[in-house]
Amino acid sequence: MVTAVPRKPKTFHIVTYGCQMNDNDSEIMAGILQARGMTPVRDETDADLVIVNTCVVREGAEERAVGRLASMAAAKRQRPEMIIAVAGCMAQKDGERILERLPMADLVVGTRDLFKIGALVDTVATTGERIVSIQDVDKPVFLDAHPVQRKSGLKALVTVMYGCNNFCSFCIVPKTRGREVSRPLREVVGEVRQLADQGYREVMLLGQNVNSYRHGGADFADLLAAVNEVPGIERIRFITSHPKDCSDRLISAMRSLEKVCENIHLPVQAGSNRVLRRMKRFYTREHYLDLLARLREQVPGVTVTTDIIVGFPDETDADFEETYSLVETARWDSAFMFMYSPRAGTKAAEWIDSIPLELKKHRLQRCIGRQEQISGEINAGYVGQTMEVLVESTSRRSDQELMGRTRGDKCVIFPGPASLVGSLVQVRVTASHPHTLFGQLAVPVAVAAA
Repeated sequence: MVTAVPRKPKTFHIVTYGCQMNDNDSEIMAGILQARGMTPVRDETDADLVIVNTCVVREGAEERAVGRLASMAAAKRQRPEMIIAVAGCMAQKDGERILERLPMADLVVGTRDLFKIGALVDTVATTGERIVSIQDVDKPVFLDAHPVQRKSGLKALVTVMYGCNNFCSFCIVPKTRGREVSRPLREVVGEVRQLADQGYREVMLLGQNVNSYRHGGADFADLLAAVNEVPGIERIRFITSHPKDCSDRLISAMRSLEKVCENIHLPVQAGSNRVLRRMKRFYTREHYLDLLARLREQVPGVTVTTDIIVGFPDETDADFEETYSLVETARWDSAFMFMYSPRAGTKAAEWIDSIPLELKKHRLQRCIGRQEQISGEINAGYVGQTMEVLVESTSRRSDQELMGRTRGDKCVIFPGPASLVGSLVQVRVTASHPHTLFGQLAVPVAVAAA
């Protein structure tokens, strides 16, 4: 298939699925395109170029991306000069097959080739050819050489490492993102300094397994300490952490570095040691609970979130009950819970997916139901407390209300003027929900605004 009316695009729209790494990749592509004179538009139907940045960690995310691309076929028929690009992990995984499966797609861009997006789009626009650009996922990445167009002027995503070396039996990430490669510490700190100069208050340090960061003798605790010294940055967050690499040095950094928030995402995946071995997670239930206890003892007020997969191949009733009991014992602030879905190219995909769908659904709903109760109980404990909140925006339900987050990443809704967006304020919590806190400014607006 050849694009019927080649024309250099002037506008673009990016649709993003998946994790914060994909969000950051989309910001990089947006920065590259804007630096070449293109303008972002809010509606994909108004765009000359539409990029769908995809995720394949779970089947549902991949299906949503494919559905979104298929829905663009009619617009493509009406405007054949429109360029449709597929980027991200699905692009890296499937390559040429995407062009066969999705005839409306003009360009396929792998995870290591997103930095070429401008030149690739120009080639498609000039020649009308359909292009697949997929490089080795382990080739070097030079992030600091590219502009970034960030969605927020307050909070910034900063990638500190790419790839993963763990090869969990259910996870496709090492094949779509490559082996671990850490950015130089001074390069990361330089980017954070630029962000602080631009008025950013918070940074989120990103990596597939961020606490295995290593570069030039520095580990992740060293990186946190260096970023903590950057003037102007008020809060530092990071994601995602692997329990086997959550070291005492990292816990000490969380305790002692004043800008590092008391919040950690610590995926457990399962509560059964037998299932954890089959998942190749390299820790036990007991190790995880000990780590959780040390975090809560040494980092006062720490909030912990997790990921859980139910219905993993050959998961017995007893295995599931151990996962359910871990929900009871661990008492996470919140959890992302999913039914297992096989990912082609992983070890687990070679095994018989032996758990009936209805049983998976039942197990998932049991876990979600109990976690919702626990989240509600934990959040109810904040009622009456006064908490520091970074105001991020007005509330979606009313422009007379504000939305912000605590250091523990709790969402807080409270009345206040839009002039407080970007400020750190004190909020007294008056009510709670499993996912949200509600409150009132603890000091008068005039003082808070100052």
